[in-house]
Amino acid sequence: MGSETQASTSSNAFSFISKSWRDVRNSADADFQLMKNRANSFKNLANSFDRELENFLNSASTFSVPAIKSSTPTEIDFVKKLQPKISEFSRVYSAPEISKRVLERWGPRARIKIDLSAIRNAIVSEVDEGREGNGVIEFNRGKRVKVRFTELWGEREDGQGQGQGQGQFGEWEPIRALKTRLREFERRRDSSVDDIFGGFKSSDFVDKLKSSLKAICKEPQESKEVPPLDVPELLAYLVRQSGPILDQLGVKRDICDKIVESLCSKRKDQLLLRSLSAGETSVVESDNINDELDLRIASVLQSTGHHYEGGFWTDFAKNDLSDNKRHVAIVTTASLPWMTGTAVNPLFRAAYLARTAQQNVTLLVPWLCKSDQELVYPSNVTFSSPEEQENYIRNWLEERIGFKADFKISFYPGKFSKERRSIIPTGDTSQFIPSKDADIAILEEPEHLNWYHHGRRWTDKFNHVVGIVHTNYLEYIKREKNGALQAFLVKHINNWVTRAYCHKVLRLSAATQDLPKSVICNVHGVNPKFLKIGDKVAAEREQGQQAFSKGAYFLGKMVWAKGYSELIDLLAKHKNDLGGFNLDVFGNGEDAHEVQSTARKLDLNLNFQKGRDHADDSLHGYKVFINPSISDVLCTATAEALAMGKFVICADHPSNQFFRSFPNCLTYKTSEDFVARVKEALATEPRPLTPEQRYNLSWEAATQRFIEYSELEKILNDDKDDEKLSRSKGKVIKKSVSMPSLSNMVDGGLAFAHYCLTGNEFLRICTGAIPGTRDYDKQHCKDLHLLPPQVENPIYGW
Repeated sequence: MGSETQASTSSNAFSFISKSWRDVRNSADADFQLMKNRANSFKNLANSFDRELENFLNSASTFSVPAIKSSTPTEIDFVKKLQPKISEFSRVYSAPEISKRVLERWGPRARIKIDLSAIRNAIVSEVDEGREGNGVIEFNRGKRVKVRFTELWGEREDGQGQGQGQGQFGEWEPIRALKTRLREFERRRDSSVDDIFGGFKSSDFVDKLKSSLKAICKEPQESKEVPPLDVPELLAYLVRQSGPILDQLGVKRDICDKIVESLCSKRKDQLLLRSLSAGETSVVESDNINDELDLRIASVLQSTGHHYEGGFWTDFAKNDLSDNKRHVAIVTTASLPWMTGTAVNPLFRAAYLARTAQQNVTLLVPWLCKSDQELVYPSNVTFSSPEEQENYIRNWLEERIGFKADFKISFYPGKFSKERRSIIPTGDTSQFIPSKDADIAILEEPEHLNWYHHGRRWTDKFNHVVGIVHTNYLEYIKREKNGALQAFLVKHINNWVTRAYCHKVLRLSAATQDLPKSVICNVHGVNPKFLKIGDKVAAEREQGQQAFSKGAYFLGKMVWAKGYSELIDLLAKHKNDLGGFNLDVFGNGEDAHEVQSTARKLDLNLNFQKGRDHADDSLHGYKVFINPSISDVLCTATAEALAMGKFVICADHPSNQFFRSFPNCLTYKTSEDFVARVKEALATEPRPLTPEQRYNLSWEAATQRFIEYSELEKILNDDKDDEKLSRSKGKVIKKSVSMPSLSNMVDGGLAFAHYCLTGNEFLRICTGAIPGTRDYDKQHCKDLHLLPPQVENPIYGW
């Protein structure tokens, strides 16, 4: 590869030299032809002048006028003296030797010389012998053309020779005109040559030619080429780029990082020195060994001229923006009036992202047919059209945020799965975002949305795709029959789909599984209504009023996985230690009857009531909120209770990491600690929230955290420096552009394999999909005014 590149560069260089030589030679030929024409013109002028002068003298000798004879003898004598000089000049100039010398060696040879001394001697006979020299016009290959016509007249370049050696012809007009024309020709020729060669000298092409010739001809000790990669570097890069495969095989990411670090640590100092060009003093700065390895490989690839333009699995035909605003599409798995986290939090996110007015926002929520609405929505609330549900959603939102939310709400077809207790998308969800708006996608629960996704790859249609993980599905699945096996399979499927369909993944807490391309950050806030309740409670306490008149309570969907099993175990174990302690429980759910019967059998002091909104007035008087759940990723009810100024008692668990910084959050590690925390909370009063703590709970702060951690700020500002750069004395190396990514190829392969598997109905049913959900049904077509799948997608198969 390298030898072929050098051969091609050498061929191009010599081709350019040959072409330049022909151009200069042709230019010189044209100049010489012009000189020849002017010499012939001057020769004809001299002959004509000689004839006219002879005619004049002949006519003067035969013509006589008495008055003139006495007055013009001096002029006649001058003319007679002048005649021999003119005759000699014309005779010498018209001699065949002149033409022979001018045309001698006229062809394109290495050196061309024309002797013009005879012309000078004929015209100026008084020239100083010490300054005799041949007037030379010469062209040497590779050198500038140099002609000095002033030497023909015996002049010095400083101009002091003018007027000397001119004799009787000092005032002769033809000679003076000839000299002037020759000086002008010399100046024009010099300036034209300077322009030609100056243009070549300053051109980028010539610089590249010089560098190519230097690369061919330079000595080995002067070489500044980047050394090739050695075996440890290649192995380290292979291990790091094979992360997806190793992750599927059960090899943790930190183990891969340690392997890479061990392979590169011994060569670290040498890599830094070898990555720099000789003579440069700047040092490549990087955050870790992975950055150093990336920059090292990028520099090697850049030195070879390699540029990666995509592979088999990748599609770089992203959508161009027709206006100055970016477009953000938020896709979620639930919708109001189902009061679940994936219905409420994406709604607030859309409202506060649209409030910044930097982008247009679309919220894409599932539409359920009436039969599914009756199973999911509380209090028998149903909607006959998407417009009716949209009005319900907007009214609920604006009552709580206090401003008009300017964003679009769209619907995609979905079905409710009783076994999974969740809504499963049907058909290709990405098709419900128009291509002109396909810019940035936010997938709320990306694993859930893509389990059975059979359609266009999100990262192909959108410029930037961010996934937000809401639910710890592995914790729920482990509680089911054959939970360990199911959890193992679901873990790898989640890794598969999030890696294939997302550019960035945000995990609300460390309670979720470690997904590819993920970081941990709480990007949720609380309903502004709860903050207002907290402000009201703080004001009442400042006035000396009793803000809390009730004890402790628990609120949540009544299913075992939502903390009810942990709560009953704690209260049953320490029933005597918590004598007289009563707990009010609010919630509805599939396991309500079983939970209540278990509590009655154990004779626990639990008062079960119907579920209600956490902001309901009846809950304001409670001082302590108890949440023993360890299945939540980030409990919204916990944040809401802290915003209202209450005590919160929760487990010392990664899902509660964000809340530990609040003084009113009391965590426990053991059941004995739980008892101590309950007694402490009932005996003391909670502290008022500081302005900083209040802001950290708000959606304004959550939106800023989301923009920062999702790298959305760079995208919204149209930042072209998304890749990590290393600058070394004016030289920029782009890692992601200058080298191929094995990771991207793996992601594309995973997406293609997933598309093939989800296209087969038998495999979909075997993995738990609802039958007939690869495409939406006739009822969805009627409700959402869609074309039938047979018309929308006439060709089927894998």
